[in-house]
Amino acid sequence: MMKIWFDMDGTIADLYGVKDWLPMLINSDPTPYAVAAPLIHLATLARMLNKLQREGYEIGVISWLSKNSTADYDEKVKAAKLEWLAKHLPSVRWNEVKIVAYGTSKITECGGGVLFDDEDKNRAEWGEDAYTPDRIFEVLSSLRA
Repeated sequence: MMKIWFDMDGTIADLYGVKDWLPMLINSDPTPYAVAAPLIHLATLARMLNKLQREGYEIGVISWLSKNSTADYDEKVKAAKLEWLAKHLPSVRWNEVKIVAYGTSKITECGGGVLFDDEDKNRAEWGEDAYTPDRIFEVLSSLRA
């Protein structure tokens, strides 16, 4: 069974476009995760993902927690990310959502499939089935064939 994984921050959610995002994260404020604007047309993404699931694909999210982390802040970040997904992609029924410690190996955590991620290091470690966010619709369309 083929799995399709999405990073959130910088891939589908514009965390880095939130004004003062870094000082907020340093001060353990989860607001940027909650208010980040979508980076792609999410209604189109939802339609594509729902179709791919009907065709047998599993879809998931693999996203890091904040670099500055405490157990309490991790819970707030997880909640903000889950709320963001529910708000912006309400029709998508994710097979898995993994929100893991900053720097966790995504390939080790997920075991393969297709990955969309803005981080060069994550894509390099994942291998040939890892793509930049600007290729999401192109790659998903090719999977439908």
